Amino acid sequence: MRDMREIKQERWTSRVALSTALVAILAAIATLYIGKFSSRTLLAQGQETDQWAYYQAKSIKQHTFALQKQHLELELMVQQEKLTQEMEERYRKVIADCEENVQRYEKEKAEIKARAEELSRLKQHTQRRSGNFGYSLIFLQITIMLFSLSLITKRKPLWFLGILGALGGIFFFLNGFHLFL
Repeated sequence: MRDMREIKQERWTSRVALSTALVAILAAIATLYIGKFSSRTLLAQGQETDQWAYYQAKSIKQHTFALQKQHLELELMVQQEKLTQEMEERYRKVIADCEENVQRYEKEKAEIKARAEELSRLKQHTQRRSGNFGYSLIFLQITIMLFSLSLITKRKPLWFLGILGALGGIFFFLNGFHLFL
């Protein structure tokens, strides 16, 4: 008949094996979330860059219309005495159209800037989440190593130390979802 010591050792070995399996599952899930939020970060960064490029294009167009307006205003001042009433009205209409375009581009730029800043916030948010899952994975991998060492060396203190590591991994895992820290 087996002695009590062997039975306790088997129970402990089973607990370590079960806890190792649970931590490995959690580590696999954390890895999936790292990938998910890293992809979202890259996507948001690309979209943010596109928005800023679009903003820059609108700025260039706005500046072009502003320069054209200034040029026409100066030309009108210089040529005003030589122009017919009809030509002067056409100048003023084109100048007014240029001003409308300048104002339209200003409004569009504000909308584009707001969208780019929103994407920047989203990017930072997903980076934080991905980072927390990364920390979680590190803690969980160290935990698996400590659990394995505790089985090989038959030292329970390593298993208890691993449990502390697992708690750290769980903390960062939960923080990856809720961002409470």
